[in-house]
Order: sequence, then C-alpha cells, then structure tokens
Amino acid sequence: MDAKAENWDDLRIFLAVARAGSLSGAARTLGVNHSTVFRRIGAFEAALGVRLFERQPGGYLLTPAGEELRDGALRVEEEIASLSRKVTGQDLRLSGTVRVTTIDILAFGLLPRHLAGFRDAYPGIEVELVVGNVTLNLSRREADVALRVGNAPAETLVGRRVGRLAFAVYASANYRARRPESDLSLHDWIGFDSEHEALVRRVARFLPEARPMLRTNSVAAALSAAKAGMGLAPLPCGLADIEPDLVRIAPLPADFTLDLWLLTHEDLRQTARIRAFLDFLADALAKEAPLLEGLSREENSPSMVNERAQAAVR
Repeated sequence: MDAKAENWDDLRIFLAVARAGSLSGAARTLGVNHSTVFRRIGAFEAALGVRLFERQPGGYLLTPAGEELRDGALRVEEEIASLSRKVTGQDLRLSGTVRVTTIDILAFGLLPRHLAGFRDAYPGIEVELVVGNVTLNLSRREADVALRVGNAPAETLVGRRVGRLAFAVYASANYRARRPESDLSLHDWIGFDSEHEALVRRVARFLPEARPMLRTNSVAAALSAAKAGMGLAPLPCGLADIEPDLVRIAPLPADFTLDLWLLTHEDLRQTARIRAFLDFLADALAKEAPLLEGLSREENSPSMVNERAQAAVR
C-alpha cells in the first residue's frame, strides 16, 4: 500500500477527511467543494485497492487499513511540513505570500485597515486571509501567521500578546429607545453557540436568566443583529464602539476580557516577509490599545462605564 501512496495531494485529502470525519468538513478545511473530495477519495481507494473509510450516517470512519495509512501519512505530513518551514525560514526576500488566519470578527472589524497599511508599506508581499473559527495548524503550514484570542499559545509557536479585547453589552439606539428597562434579564438577547463556549459560559454566569432569542457561531453576525435592533449582545468594545448605530448598555465582568495573540511557527520567524508582517501588525495593534480595551471615547471611560453599570442594575 505504501508503494502506491506516492501522491502527497491524495494523502493530504485523505488526512483532511480522517480528521474531519466528513467530506463537507474536509472540503471546508481544504478550500474545495464537496464533490471534489468525494471524487478524490474514491479514486484514491480504487488506486490502492482497499477501502479506507466506512460510510456511516454520522460520517466517515476509518477502516483498519485507513488507520494504518493515517499513521504513516501523519509521519509524512510532519516531515514535509518541517522541511517546508526550514526552507521558508531561510527566505530573506520581502516578497511572496503570507497566509494569515483569524476569526471573523477580527477579519471584518479590525484587520482591513491595517492590511491596507501593510500593502502600502510592502507592495511586494501578498496577504492571503483565511477566516474561520476553526483553528488552523501552523505546524502543518495551514497558515503562516495566526491572530488569535484566548489562552497562551502552544510551545511550538512563537509570537507575542499584542492586545486585549474587552467586552460590554451593546444594543442599537433604536432598540434602547423601545426597550428602556434597566433589568437586563427582561431583554431579548443575542447569544453564541458551542463554537464560542467560553463566552456562553461567561454570559450564563453573568446573567443566568438571559435566554437568547438568536444564537450564532459568528461574533460579526451577532454585531449585525444588534445593529438591526434584535436585542442585547455581549460584544468586543474595540468593534462595537466604532459602530455609530450601537450604544453601550452595561459593562461585563473582567473575565470577559480575552488576550489577543499574534503567532507563527518558530521555524518561520526569521522569514523576511513573515517578520515584516508580524512587526507591522504588532505595532499597529499596540496603537489600538485604547479602542480594544474599551477606553477610546470619553463616554467609555471607566467612570462613565461604572455610572451606566449602576444605572443598569437599579
């Protein structure tokens, strides 16, 4: 079987299906359509003369032959990724492509103006932006740079904490005028699904009586729903404060704050184009600290936030 598995692209698609457990999940990871993955897996099994997956109603499960191939393919994947990182790490040209991954709310609300500035400063470097809540693997070169929120990164990654996202409760001015109740539990809420489990838990602790009338896996979608007047939403201040249609209703506890990390793999940190992108974006985000931490406007100063918080619970 190993002698026939010479096409790395086939192995790459095979591993994507093995990890996702479905054709649709693999297609999203690979950036291709469902039918392409279906066709390639069928052709790969035919070429090997063995069935790699059991097609079940709940997804694709590895057969014993598939499990054996997966173990070998993972070793090949790591060797290829390691070689690619080391070769790329020696590239001193300020040209080429930097593949960046981040979540939707940062891609839509924070990055565009800085990507425009980076393009002006480094016209020879092309940025490829991959948006999604699924964390891409930097070790496998699924991306070169990640802008992430959350806890400290893995040991194989290097970078820095470049900011902190503060959250507060927001609503549209129209909704606030229609629903002036000070008791937050009486309001309609916009919430999140299991992809944002940390936020779901924090909202539940903060206001256990709240029952979202809309749940979404997209913070950007929640922001849009709040602007449309659908209810209250816990949103990052750095994005909601610059929306003229949104007003702050109440602060949120300190544990809603999320660290913002700018990361790459240790083998890539000396690559000229990646180093340039990391340095540029870190400097740009440092200048955004008052906005990201919710202190960019006089009316959003700590004293004003506390005043509104006291009014909200009276």
